[in-house]
Amino acid sequence: MDTTITNILLVGVGGQGILLASEILSEAFMLAGFDVKKSEIHGMSQRGGSVVSHVRFGKEVFSPVVPEGQGDILFGFELLETYRYLSLLKPGATVVANDYKIAPPSILLGQAVYPQALPEKIKAKFPDFLLVDGQGLALKAGDVRAANTVMLGAVSKRLQIADGVWQQALEKMVPKKALEINLKAFEFGRGL
Repeated sequence: MDTTITNILLVGVGGQGILLASEILSEAFMLAGFDVKKSEIHGMSQRGGSVVSHVRFGKEVFSPVVPEGQGDILFGFELLETYRYLSLLKPGATVVANDYKIAPPSILLGQAVYPQALPEKIKAKFPDFLLVDGQGLALKAGDVRAANTVMLGAVSKRLQIADGVWQQALEKMVPKKALEINLKAFEFGRGL
């Protein structure tokens, strides 16, 4: 019996579309025939606070929470949040991060400075690292708000799910008025 479970973490700041991305991801895994469990932690997410979503899939999954040090893929929507959650990954994990910075309150208030060279620090710890211009590609697709779908497309290349399944999941989860732009954004991310 295959007991392999894949653990994916989505991290970022409230308002970046992390929850929609985790819904689309979960839907794609269910459509592909996997058991899926999902959990979210919203730390002041409506005010730009940290958001973490756990998505686990496999033949049979019992818990929605990724155990610390067991993450297979970290899917980061903001650089500092990506860096903060590296401890949840196992050695050799994959990191796909949006090249985007949102200053937390401590930085905005002048109590701290935004850390420098985060992509280099991430790559030093996790060589399987992809830095994505999510905002730029989303704008190219027609709406900067589709950066979450660009990121989803980039992560999709690392998962063994058929293209048609991704399209079905997007069609089911994305509002119709935004579907065309999100399909384009997904393809831009998938093309990386």
